[in-house]
Amino acid sequence: MGFMEAIIVVYLRELYFPNGFGFPLILPDKHLIIIAELIREVATILMLLTLAIVAGKSFYSRFAWFLFSFAVWDISYYLGLKAFLDWPSSFFTWDILFLIPLTWIGPVLAPVISSVLMIVLGYSFLFAEHTGKRLKLFDWAMILIGATAIFVTFVYDFGLIIIRNGLFGDFFNLLENNQYLHLVSDFIPEYYNWPLFFGGSFLIIIAIVRIFRDNK
Repeated sequence: MGFMEAIIVVYLRELYFPNGFGFPLILPDKHLIIIAELIREVATILMLLTLAIVAGKSFYSRFAWFLFSFAVWDISYYLGLKAFLDWPSSFFTWDILFLIPLTWIGPVLAPVISSVLMIVLGYSFLFAEHTGKRLKLFDWAMILIGATAIFVTFVYDFGLIIIRNGLFGDFFNLLENNQYLHLVSDFIPEYYNWPLFFGGSFLIIIAIVRIFRDNK
């Protein structure tokens, strides 16, 4: 799946970014984004959920396999882009990561680290299930807070564009909003909040360590 998506991106970049992908964005046809790209992302999540439902036998195991398959898909996607396009040039190259519910962006290293965390976290869930114990509320809290912090680092820039320009009221029609499209076409990311990202990652690591420790 990761290599398949990488091949799709090869075609998209050849069509819309023949001189190389980068910021500011050259916006493709908005109907392509609305109809094709959003549906493709939803379809990908549904495929991963289906795999998790088939592979797992309980909430823990299904959630674990979803995390694992999502992470492996994401890493293989970047391996595919490197193989086909020799991109990214470095781990700190900025990329569009996701489009739901708004555009996620960040240096490639951030989603790769997140994927590694998801693999280890998924394994910790399977380990806990094998021992017959449930995760403690504190562990769930650390995972939720940590994941939220990481999520904020990804959506912060485009979220700020929406909030600062009073576009939240038109949230579901942003790709029809000429002001938003103009702002996005001029936007160049300059700063990624690594402290918040690593803070969120650290909270998830604490939860993982506690899960393994408590389920020996």
